[in-house]
Amino acid sequence: MWKALLFIFISSTLSYSQPVLSANISLSICEYVAVNDKKRLRSFLKSNKLKIRKIFKDLKCNGKNILIFSAERKAIETGEMIIGKLSKKIITKNLKELGSYSEELTAAAKKRLQ
Repeated sequence: MWKALLFIFISSTLSYSQPVLSANISLSICEYVAVNDKKRLRSFLKSNKLKIRKIFKDLKCNGKNILIFSAERKAIETGEMIIGKLSKKIITKNLKELGSYSEELTAAAKKRLQ
């Protein structure tokens, strides 16, 4: 009996995957980034127990990741906050594209990489 329970437990934990972000959460985050509202973005993330580093690869705003989206929208404050929360590896991957949209955020990213 205990072997059956153990098998069910192990198979259920192996098949668990991180839930995909709901459309409402994605939309809210994208709206806060678009209007450069760092305070409300931070509050929203905290109230929903989300971390930028965890949701970065699943979150797209107009087909772009939130770092590039913030640079495209000239949302410097939220972009700097996002840069501060991401790993250096992710920042390095996005640095070239970031440079084509915003010099300020490129400078912040380079400073973060040092």
